Amino acid sequence: MREPHHPSREELELSSVLHALSDPARLEIVRRLADEDEPSCGMFELGLSKATLSHHFRVLRESGVVLVRPEGRKRLLSLRTDDLNARFPGLIEAILAVKHRRTRAKTAA
Repeated sequence: MREPHHPSREELELSSVLHALSDPARLEIVRRLADEDEPSCGMFELGLSKATLSHHFRVLRESGVVLVRPEGRKRLLSLRTDDLNARFPGLIEAILAVKHRRTRAKTAA
C-alpha cells in the first residue's frame, strides 16, 4: 500500500480546513479522533456507505486535518493537532469545545 499524500504544515490553508470541518460527518470523525488513539478507517460507524466514508477521509486528509498512516492492510487515522495549532492556533480546540458545549446543553435540557 502506497503512502497517501498529505500537505505539509506550510501548505495548510484555512479555507480548506474550514471546508473540511463544515460537514457534520467529517466533524464527527474529527471529534472521535480527538478522543481516540489512531483508529482504523474501518472503525467508524456513522451510518454512511463505505464510499462516502472514504470520500470524507480523503477530504480531511487533503485539507491537512488528518494523517492517514498505512499499517499492513489497515489505514490508521490521527488528528494533525500540532500542525493545525502551529498554523491556526486554537482553531481545533474552539471547534471541539463548541461541539462539547452543545452536547452538555442537550443533556441538561
